[in-house]
Amino acid sequence: MIIGTKENFNEQVLQSPEPVLLDFWAAWCAPCRAAMPAVERVANEVAGVRVCKVNVDEQPELAAMFGVRSIPMFIAVKDGQVLEKQVGVRSFEQLKAMLGQ
Repeated sequence: MIIGTKENFNEQVLQSPEPVLLDFWAAWCAPCRAAMPAVERVANEVAGVRVCKVNVDEQPELAAMFGVRSIPMFIAVKDGQVLEKQVGVRSFEQLKAMLGQ
């Protein structure tokens, strides 16, 4: 699992050869914590994808770049392009489907 920052975002996400699941979250967000097991499963069990967690409090520029207004927000990115956005707690299966898995 990658911790997304403005310093590593281009290399780790936009230039990634693999699809990336972005997880926009915050430590104070109870739904974000509820979504964590599904996000961790994707990171540990789905081959050929990356998972990048972006703390909206620490990386407001990245949150603004993607128009994040509610969290948790999940964004699937492939070849630098947004494939899909979903807001709210999602299951392992729903997150996998966002990545085309």
